[in-house]
Order: sequence, then structure tokens, then C-alpha cells
Amino acid sequence: MLVMGGPWTELQGAEPANPKANKKTRAVLDYFYSLEKRSEKRILSGQFADFGAGARLQLLEEVRQKTGQWPGFIGVDYADFRRGSLTYDAPNEAAIAYWRQGGLVTISAHLYNPTNPKGGGLRDKGVKIEDLLQEGTENHARWMQELDLLAEGLLKLKDAGVVVLWRPFHEMNGGWFWWGAQEPEAFIKVWRHMFEYFSDQKGLDNLLWVYGPNHGQKTAAYYAGDRYVDLVGLDAYTDFIDPEHIKGYAEVAALPKPFGFTEFGPHGPQNPPGDYDYRRFLEGIRKHFPRTCFFKAWNAKWSLARNLYTREMLNNPVVANRDDLPAELFR
Repeated sequence: MLVMGGPWTELQGAEPANPKANKKTRAVLDYFYSLEKRSEKRILSGQFADFGAGARLQLLEEVRQKTGQWPGFIGVDYADFRRGSLTYDAPNEAAIAYWRQGGLVTISAHLYNPTNPKGGGLRDKGVKIEDLLQEGTENHARWMQELDLLAEGLLKLKDAGVVVLWRPFHEMNGGWFWWGAQEPEAFIKVWRHMFEYFSDQKGLDNLLWVYGPNHGQKTAAYYAGDRYVDLVGLDAYTDFIDPEHIKGYAEVAALPKPFGFTEFGPHGPQNPPGDYDYRRFLEGIRKHFPRTCFFKAWNAKWSLARNLYTREMLNNPVVANRDDLPAELFR
């Protein structure tokens, strides 16, 4: 691992969205700010592991076997699709294990719909997100229960000393999740409510807040403001890494935060064949999306373990992997 004093220290001092963020969280944010100024080891690799009870290190071990490199960070998700709820036991176990091995952690949550009394409802239509904030209603009560469940999991990671790149409400500019395609003003109120509840009421000082719309239209419209976001990015599922096929980069890249691909998968959102030349991804982001300083490959046949030339991609001098992370981040 790198030692302190290298080029990553040059931009230390970036202020986190949560002014109460702890020392480790601030150090991780400083690291991300440092990447864009580098000529080498400037794009941090990541790999999504799985949802809920399926989250484990197996896929990242497969990446290591295939490429000789551990991804710089692991992604897990708190969704419990079988029960229509959330679960954090297996995701946290994987996250803590990877952190202790010297890797970073990002967590998302495919949230169940609190306006649906039956639970589940990930793809429910017609939800008015502002209803979640109407105190004294059943919708609000269920929303607060959901926030408390999320906070339980995140607090366990805080207790374990883990910094979390927390990516809520992903792909909010699309219409496929219940929180998506809302009026931006209403969505922003809900994001800020979660931020303030987690930061002030729950004491979650180990979170870096990640804004991750889908590529396409209105990519910056749902941005809650510099005081509520630490990192930004785009989700994209395509073989073609250029502005014609990945839209909305300019708007997000103009935000004053480190930029990355918060999800990437070759082929498209369904049925990838697993034969993608991942060198194309690296070449494309270097040419067309120059602010990119991190990426997370999705799992299954989108993953770094199941496609082609991933050894060459992860071993390119521009890519940073787990062994390149400063050891001091984890102390």
C-alpha cells in the first residue's frame, strides 16, 4: 500500500457535506479529491457483490483470481427482495471484511415503498414522494421505520470503523423505481430529510453521500446541493463509452464533487453475454469522460470476473486497486 505523503495528500482539506464527519471519513474524501490530479493510479476500481443475503466476497475473489488485483472497493445493497424489506446482516459482514482487508465500501438500497402497506413495491408507480414527509400520516410513520432500519445497519458499520460511500435513491431521474421521475423540488426535500436525520439524529458521521442518477436526461436536476452531497456519478449500461450512448455527463461533471461511474455494466440492463472487452470501457472514459476517478462494475455477467481483458484493464497504470489505497485510511 502507499504511504502518507504521496500525491493524494495534495488536495487534503475538502470539506465533507456533513460537518460532523469523523476523521476517517474526511481522509477517504480527501483521497477521492486527490485522484483527479494524478497521472497514474487515478481511477479507482470497484465491484458490486450482491443484494441482501447474497452479499459475500466470492465475486471479488473471482476478480482477484482472474486479474491478479482486488477491486479498490466493494459494493453491496441492503435490499431484501424476498421479504419486500431490507436486511443488513450479510452486506455488513462482507463490507466489514473487505474494509479490514484494506478496501473501501459503498452501499446502496433498493428501498421498499413506504406508501405501500404490504411492503415491497420497488417499481410502484404514482408515488408522491413528498407524502413521506407529512407528519402524522401512516406513510410518514412507515418511512421513518425504513430510515431507522437503514440507520441500524449503517450504525453497525460505524461501530466497526467502516466509512461508507452511501448512495441512496439511485437512478432517481428515471421512472423505474418508486422514488424516480419525481418533481425535483420534492425529491430534494426527501434527500435532505434523510441526510439531516442520519447526520444529526442518528450520529452517522461515517457516511460520504453519493449522488448517482442514471445517464440520460435531467442528470443534475435532482442534486440536493453541495452541502448534502460528497461524490457524484452516473449509472450506465452500454457497450459504447461515448457521449452518444452515455448522456448527461457534462451536467454532472460540472458539479464541484469527484465524479465516477456509480454503476457500469456492458451490453445493457438485461441479459449481458459476458464477452465484453473491458479495455473499451477504460479507453472510453479516459477519452470522453475525463473527470472519472472511480467506477463500480455491476455483478453477474456484467462483472469484472465474467468478461474479457479485465486483467489488462485493472493492471493499466491509470487504474488504482485495493493494494494502491493508502494504509492510513483504515487506521
